[in-house]
Amino acid sequence: MSKPTQAELQTALERAAQIKEHNQDEYFLAKSLLNHHYRLQYLQEVLKAADLYMNHGMSEQDQMHLLRSIEKAKEAEYRTANREDERFGLE
Repeated sequence: MSKPTQAELQTALERAAQIKEHNQDEYFLAKSLLNHHYRLQYLQEVLKAADLYMNHGMSEQDQMHLLRSIEKAKEAEYRTANREDERFGLE
């Protein structure tokens, strides 16, 4: 399956928002697309940070960027799942 172009993706996201807004999302397709797109942005940042970290060594700055990106992706997952962060600050 090919990746949609930026224009195709933008059109799909706009239409999904309209469908969701008008409660016409009987099979939750619009909700799923919007949620996955939201979370994918965070995961792409993790991938970018991991790639940078792996290709440029182990600088503290690269490591911290990777850790922050992972944490943001986890927070987005918890936020969209309608549950609180279950770690209570402990890692």
